[in-house]
Amino acid sequence: MATTLKNRLQSRFLLRLLESPTLFTSSRSLQTLAYEEVRSSGDRKHESTALILHGLLGSGRNWRSFSRSLASSLSVSSATDWKMILVDLRNHGRSAEVEGLNPPHDLVNSAKDLADLVKASGWNWPDVVIGHSLGGKVALQFMESCARGDYGVSASPPKQLWVLDSVPGEVKAEKSDGEVEKVLKTLQSLPSPIPSRKWLVDHMVELGFSRSLSEWIGSNLKRSGDSETWAFNLDGAVQMFKSYRETSYWSLLESPPKETEISFVIAEKSDRWDHDTTKRLETIANQRQNVSEGKVATHLLRNSGHWVHTDNPKGLLEIVSPNFLSTHK
Repeated sequence: MATTLKNRLQSRFLLRLLESPTLFTSSRSLQTLAYEEVRSSGDRKHESTALILHGLLGSGRNWRSFSRSLASSLSVSSATDWKMILVDLRNHGRSAEVEGLNPPHDLVNSAKDLADLVKASGWNWPDVVIGHSLGGKVALQFMESCARGDYGVSASPPKQLWVLDSVPGEVKAEKSDGEVEKVLKTLQSLPSPIPSRKWLVDHMVELGFSRSLSEWIGSNLKRSGDSETWAFNLDGAVQMFKSYRETSYWSLLESPPKETEISFVIAEKSDRWDHDTTKRLETIANQRQNVSEGKVATHLLRNSGHWVHTDNPKGLLEIVSPNFLSTHK
């Protein structure tokens, strides 16, 4: 009887798996970054890996919906199956609870965390890395460190990077509206623990922040007894943002590794870009159009602010999917 019931449950699971365009699982290795997986469905012999990196104060779960849509699209257009790893960067999401991710909390160590995760998990080096905002610069650092041999001779740079609304150079204070700084300063001034999510949202709105931003900040709270605590390490995140602002990757774009492509998505309504930065990036893209020598490309995402995966996920998918690495094969 027990065996029959077990077989029925296994059959139902298999049926749901075959009918579903993507498979979602969750895992974490000891003292490595927390992550979740989204896989494209299919039974092809070859599987490629893509790392998905969120922005400041976010987590991998922010990219579940987009990753599932991309995996579903690639299951039709790609010659290979795809395993997408939705990473929680250090000090963020479930990785904030992982011991051993020690300071300094900068882009170099954030990228090294990815290499350590790949090695500990026994995966092949990722073919593609997609990074939004802070994650975009972590992706650039990861490619640079791979090409430099920082992770050992076995490491190979990703064949393709997608840098989503992340400026490649230093972010000068005079060229920023200061919103991120204001958010971080406000969060540092709040009582600990937070009385409630409603209290936080109302308090931030009273301070002049938009309700949508305040609600998003509130979504990063987690229940702890009778109160709320942050799902991220705030002090560590502040240090990562400082590194993000101070680090430049123009030299990487001017001389990218051979057989690689770095694609930037610029959100039309984003406040992160100025004319000089955009012009410099477009000039490099015009000069670096050959993948064999290292290619740089730019794409404009219409009708979107900085939060590209929520402002216009359909438009983002229409840019990424047909230009994804696998569709070139």
